[in-house]
Amino acid sequence: MKEVNPTDPIGQNAIKLISNVCFSVFVLSVLILSVVAITYQPPDPWESARALTKVFTDVENATFQADTSVLKTGEDIALPPLPPPPAAAPAPAPTAEFSTAGKSEDDVSMKSGCQNGSPVNCSDPKVLTAIKRFNSKFFKAIVFLEYQKPVNGSRSDECDVAWRFRNKKERSWRRYRDFRRFTVGFKDDCSYKVIRAGRWHSGVNARPPRIRSNATRKGPRAKIVPGIKDNEINDTVPELGPDFRKGRYLYYSRGGDHCKGMNQYLWSFLCALGEARFLNRTFVMDLRICLSSTYTKSGKNEDSKDFRFYFDFEHLKETSPIVEEREFLNDWKKWDGSHRRSKATVRKVKGYKVSPMDLRKDKSTVIWRQFDDPLESNNYWYRVCEGAAGNYVERPWRALWKSKRLMNIVTAVSGSMDWDFDAVHVVRGWKAEDKKKWPNLDVDTSPMALVEKLRSRVGAWRNLYVATNEEFSGHFDKLRSHYKVHLLDDYRELWGNTSEWYNETTALNMGRAVEFDGYMRVAVDTEVLYRAKKRVETFYDLTRDCKDGINTC
Repeated sequence: MKEVNPTDPIGQNAIKLISNVCFSVFVLSVLILSVVAITYQPPDPWESARALTKVFTDVENATFQADTSVLKTGEDIALPPLPPPPAAAPAPAPTAEFSTAGKSEDDVSMKSGCQNGSPVNCSDPKVLTAIKRFNSKFFKAIVFLEYQKPVNGSRSDECDVAWRFRNKKERSWRRYRDFRRFTVGFKDDCSYKVIRAGRWHSGVNARPPRIRSNATRKGPRAKIVPGIKDNEINDTVPELGPDFRKGRYLYYSRGGDHCKGMNQYLWSFLCALGEARFLNRTFVMDLRICLSSTYTKSGKNEDSKDFRFYFDFEHLKETSPIVEEREFLNDWKKWDGSHRRSKATVRKVKGYKVSPMDLRKDKSTVIWRQFDDPLESNNYWYRVCEGAAGNYVERPWRALWKSKRLMNIVTAVSGSMDWDFDAVHVVRGWKAEDKKKWPNLDVDTSPMALVEKLRSRVGAWRNLYVATNEEFSGHFDKLRSHYKVHLLDDYRELWGNTSEWYNETTALNMGRAVEFDGYMRVAVDTEVLYRAKKRVETFYDLTRDCKDGINTC
């Protein structure tokens, strides 16, 4: 009988085997992790398709309450709250230029030919390099996309430069332009440095050439002042022509949403556009908008406003198949007149009660929803998307951007403050007058109350933009002792009769001048507010009242 070796028990062999297996697993795990760590590259959040999809589609549910708010569109972005800025010492009154002296620049060079104030060769590529370096350091709120070649300024040490840029707080990839005047000096090694930069649009020698519109209008101001045309705006109406019969169309007749608030109009319009997408059809769009009396100076509804005054028609065309209503009806009439044996087939649908799902397989050339019920609420377009249809029809929010022309004004206002400003939203108007629903609003937004509440939230002598519906601008005069106050009316030249906006909207409106109306004002105010570093809201910040009235918080 074989004896068991007491020095080599079965238990010890098992332990050795388990140890070897564990060590092998550990080595293999380390190897895998090393390979992953070396080869993995995190996705760029702006270039990742998945991230872009989330950014463009993750929007809040919209409602259409009877107020003067502006519905968020596809280029808006929800920003996290920022911490309060550190207290700042009182600063001197703003000047036409801001100096970079003391901001980590080298001392004035005393070498021959390299003294500050000596002539600068603006065409030298190294000048542009110095300007790019300066811009990236001091304008952190924007992304610089394209520079033009610098040109001479008004003095021998000045250079004017134009560039295209994108704001980091905007979802869209639209480009904007600026041109500034830079005073250029020298470092100790005779390399270039920027001594100071002018304000927004100060580099007039680098300004794009002015264009003269062919549009004319009647009245004492018939002549349109030349302006700068934004060549990146394409408002042309798509044409069908002989391809009419090849398409499939969804046509909505005018409904009960006409002349309602803009929020309700957008909620309904996007429902209709969403149904057209669901049915894989081209949407027939009426470019005429009826602006509610809420936003007009006359206090009455104003019909035949152009959709393109308020929203980006070019982007809409790029993201959704659409055709303008008058073009569509004209081509339809021509087709039926010249092809009597093969007229366009039409399915007429009364109101909203036939669901989009029931129309999915319809082969008619035109599906025509007719909203002519005696009860107005049955004629609201948005009701098409209610109920079960809401699970199938998705409103294409990313297809709707605010007008590039309005956004150019937003950019000019923000750029004039060098994108370094705080903002307060002061709601007054009819809400401040309704003491039953908002008993404290009037007092809480009085001049002295604003000063006391803002001093604890906004650093002294900051640029402070006031977005408000208060008509009396003197209401904010007491703030001027503590801040550099900016109101929308301070920038009237941006939509005045010598402005780019005025020229382009007048040409778009067949030579008739366009009013910068209440909705445009609120849209610009809202977008500038979004771009502030620190935002103070009326409700929940300035007043004890609830946004929708007493007991609704």
